[in-house]
Amino acid sequence: MRTAFLYTDDYFAYDYGAGHPLKIERLRLTHDLCRACGLFQLPQADRIETRPATEAELLRFHTPAYLEALQRAGRGETRWNFAHGLGPGDNPVFPGLWEWSLLHAGASLQCARLVLEGKARIAFNIAGGLHHARADRASGFCYVNDPVLAILELVGRGKRVLYLDIDAHHGDGVQWAFYEDPRVLTLSFHQDGHTLFPGTGSLAETGQGEGKGYCANVPMLPGTDDHVFWKGFQAVVPPLMEAFRPDVVVSQLGVDTFLTDPLAELELTTNGFTRAVQYLADKAPAWVALGGGGYNPANVARAWTLAWAIMNRVDLDDEMPEEMRAPLAAQGARGTRLRDDEHTSPARDACLRQMRRCVGYLEEHVFPAIF
Repeated sequence: MRTAFLYTDDYFAYDYGAGHPLKIERLRLTHDLCRACGLFQLPQADRIETRPATEAELLRFHTPAYLEALQRAGRGETRWNFAHGLGPGDNPVFPGLWEWSLLHAGASLQCARLVLEGKARIAFNIAGGLHHARADRASGFCYVNDPVLAILELVGRGKRVLYLDIDAHHGDGVQWAFYEDPRVLTLSFHQDGHTLFPGTGSLAETGQGEGKGYCANVPMLPGTDDHVFWKGFQAVVPPLMEAFRPDVVVSQLGVDTFLTDPLAELELTTNGFTRAVQYLADKAPAWVALGGGGYNPANVARAWTLAWAIMNRVDLDDEMPEEMRAPLAAQGARGTRLRDDEHTSPARDACLRQMRRCVGYLEEHVFPAIF
C-alpha cells in the first residue's frame, strides 16, 4: 500500500498579495513539519515533485476564453477582468497567476494518475482543493478547479467517484460540474450558505436529470463542533459509501472549519478532522486527497501533517518537533502540541438539531437514489 505526497518549491514563486488571506507559504510550513516528523522517510511513502498541467488538460473543463484571460492576467497585461471574476478582492491578479494554476492543477492530475495506475492507494496534493472555480470564472480564491480536473481524469477511465468536501465553504464548483452526472456522488459538509460564502449548498440541491439524488449537502450551523460534525459524518458517509461503492474517493480537506480560523464560524478541532481522515484511510478503496481552505497557517500545517501521518499508519507524538516550534508559533500556533484539546461549543444543542434535520432530509431525498 504505497502513498504519494506531491510537492515542489516552485509554489513559492507566486503570491496572492500581502493582504490576502490565502498564504501559499502554508504549504512550506506543512511540508517542513512533515519532514521534521520523519514522514518522508517511510518505506511506503513517495515524495513526488509536482509537474505543471498543460493548457490542453485545463481545457477539459475550463473555456478557451477564460484560460486566455488567466494567461493575460499572469503576464500583467490586464489588472482585472470582471467578466471572468479577476480583479481586486478575492481573486487578485498577480505575476505568475497562470503558472501557479498549472502547478496546483498538475499535482491533482498526478494524484489521479498515480491511483489509476496502481502506483499509490493514497495520493495527497496539499496545494489542491481549489473547489470554487467555474469553467469560465474565478471564484473564492480559486482560478482553476483542480478537483474537477482530477475527477474528470478518473471518470474518463471508467471510475465511479465519491467527492467528499469538508471545507467550511460549500464545494460549489465541483457540485455544479457534476450536477447531472450519476458517475460522481458529491457530498459537502460546510457552514450553512445563509451565513457564509458562496451561499449555496442547501439541502434541496440534490442533483438533476440523470444525476438526481447524486448530490448531497450538509449545511452546518455556525458553532458546529467535533461532536456534532462526527454525528453527521457517521450517519451520512458510511451508508452512502457502502451503497454507491466508489472506485475512488476524491476529498477536499479544508481546515477553515477550525475554531481559530479567521474566515468561518465553525468550531471543529484536529480531533474531528482526524476522525474523518482516519475513516477515509480505512475505508476508501483508493483516495485522491486534496488540500483546501485554512487561513490560520499553523492549523493547516498541524492538521495536514496529522493527515499525512494517518495516511501512512503512523501515530505521531503529540509534541511538535523542536525545530518547528518557532516557525509554527510565528504563524499562529498556541502551545507546542500537534493536537487540539477537546472543545464543546456553547451552541451544540442547536447545532445538533440542525444536523438531525440534515440527516433526515438526506435519508428521504438522497439515500433512495443511491441504495
